[in-house]
Amino acid sequence: MWWRLKRSAYSRNRGAANQKAFQKIVDSGQPPGLLAYDGGRPVGWCAVAPREDFPVIERSRTLARIDDQPVWCVPCLFVARAGRGQGVSVELLKAAIRYARRQGARILEGYPVEPRKARLPDAFAWTGLVTGFRRAGFTEALRRSPGRPIMRAKLR
Repeated sequence: MWWRLKRSAYSRNRGAANQKAFQKIVDSGQPPGLLAYDGGRPVGWCAVAPREDFPVIERSRTLARIDDQPVWCVPCLFVARAGRGQGVSVELLKAAIRYARRQGARILEGYPVEPRKARLPDAFAWTGLVTGFRRAGFTEALRRSPGRPIMRAKLR
């Protein structure tokens, strides 16, 4: 819900209220993202939807729109500790490309971090890493901040 609510609403709804709001999105029938499984056990998740579904991104100066093209985006990824370092995020991003393409999207955007240190604490990698986006077929479209490029995949 971090990208879907104004910061004040997110903070006010912390915990159960945000979970209830997310459940309402799930119950609407519109998938809010994709799950990755390993032998029937969920090991990862990524949000994927039209950019307009994430109003915080729409208001961001760093992540402001590059152009007037309709864009879908992957604003966050999560991989369970046991699945990290095994390419789960790359596979989730490839699946997001396929899913967005099937929904009629022509561009899929992501906002990963590019750590300045060799190892970034996992808690700061929730938008994904540049290396994973590149491995999934994304290219850098614009960089307004040293550590946070806007990456795009063309979905023709």
